Amino acid sequence: MGCKKEPYKPLPDYLAIGPSSIHGAGIIAQDDIPKDIEIGISHVYDPNFQHEYIRTPLGGFMNHSDEPNCELIDDTENTDYKKIKTIKKIESGKELTLKYSMYDLCNYL
Repeated sequence: MGCKKEPYKPLPDYLAIGPSSIHGAGIIAQDDIPKDIEIGISHVYDPNFQHEYIRTPLGGFMNHSDEPNCELIDDTENTDYKKIKTIKKIESGKELTLKYSMYDLCNYL
């Protein structure tokens, strides 16, 4: 009988990719999200890629803000990936944002 595998889900059910008031598309809350919630993996380490990380859909669609509502978690015990967690309560319909620090913004603008 084999085991039943869950299909890959690039985002939790309470998030969606949608139009951004910041730039293009962004990650939008579909429900209220409390402070200090770990959202998921945003970057996977691969030394063969630019900046040594592959961005997941979560990392690829997070837009920059000087006043972010999320932060990148650097786990010193596991450098294979980076995760994102909320640092403020995020209301349904609001965009999730990060303050970019992994990359030089000038290279992307």
